[in-house]
Amino acid sequence: MTTTALHGPDVARTLRELSAQEASACEADRTMTDRTVTALWDSGLMQLFNPVEAGGSEPTFAEMIDTWIELAWQDGSLGWIGIANLPSAAACAAYLPADGFAEVFTDHGNRVTVGGQFFPNGLGETVDGGYRITGAWNFGSGTGHAEYVAAGFMPTVDGELVIGDDGIPPLLVAVIPREEITFTDGWHVQGLKGTGSYDYNVADVLVPEARTFQLFTRSPERGRSAAFRMGLIPMTAAGHASWALGVAKSMLDDVSELAMTKVRMGDDGALANRATFQRGLSHHTAMWKAARLLVLDAFAGAERFVLDGGDLTPTMRADLRVAATYATEASREVVQWAHLAAGTSAIREGTRLERAFRDLYTGTQHVFIGEKTYTDAARIYLGLAEDQFGF
Repeated sequence: MTTTALHGPDVARTLRELSAQEASACEADRTMTDRTVTALWDSGLMQLFNPVEAGGSEPTFAEMIDTWIELAWQDGSLGWIGIANLPSAAACAAYLPADGFAEVFTDHGNRVTVGGQFFPNGLGETVDGGYRITGAWNFGSGTGHAEYVAAGFMPTVDGELVIGDDGIPPLLVAVIPREEITFTDGWHVQGLKGTGSYDYNVADVLVPEARTFQLFTRSPERGRSAAFRMGLIPMTAAGHASWALGVAKSMLDDVSELAMTKVRMGDDGALANRATFQRGLSHHTAMWKAARLLVLDAFAGAERFVLDGGDLTPTMRADLRVAATYATEASREVVQWAHLAAGTSAIREGTRLERAFRDLYTGTQHVFIGEKTYTDAARIYLGLAEDQFGF
């Protein structure tokens, strides 16, 4: 099925009723329910970000961002699946060599979900036609329902790391069928319970070279959108920012609705009439809007530059990472305020307020949007470094 006529945010909104019904079951199962995964496929969302050749429509960054925000607004775990499975499949479809693309996507009618951990925690001994990979990965987001699992690794020859001309080992990603993966689970966590982010490992698994690609490549084999020419890291940054913004917006909306009827002990009227609540709502709504506009501006500007034929400079890539980290921090402040303003209503199990608070504080522990992003970017801004590895 192709999805060229779909508009991501509009399609995502059609899942609101289902996601509300399934959120608790996803948490209990510690992964997306079959009904939720089926709905994602039936809606066209699961392959929407793919290259056209893999059934996608190659949306702009603005469309991707608002799609992710909507999914995370509905449920933090659903939103996290959106920023894990959708770009993972899109990247594999864009960067895999022709034979690997045919095996993974074409041979399955492009109905392929990809999850996993791209960080190079594995080693791959170079053999004729591919690599024998051994490694262990934590927090494999979206692997609970993925047919293929991504696994980052570094190649070796005769047991020794291969070192590139720049002194850094090549960083590669293997795409491995689910049945060749050993899952050790470990996903017993405070928030994002429904994401199926299992730990997993492989031992001496043969992966053909055609099912591998370079982690930091910006040269797609297929797909014409700017996103594929910007690489996986900017898409990941946009996803993290959007996810945090979506969860934060859900709490702003829920606490606003709650305030119309909630009377705090000792108050004469509803919370909405309290001046301190009104001030806090306006302040944090403005903070949320400012963070969203920063993200949209940063990614749209980079996208235009690439579409015009440019290659992103280190400063531009730093701007994208900083925008994502700032949006995440702003969202955390919004969520903290909404949680306090809601009082005991925010601690009752089963409410979206309670779940969103746990999800946000779990998601913000991710190293990708950690404090080091700021210091690494500052070194570029100050001229202390020409570039930063991983940006």
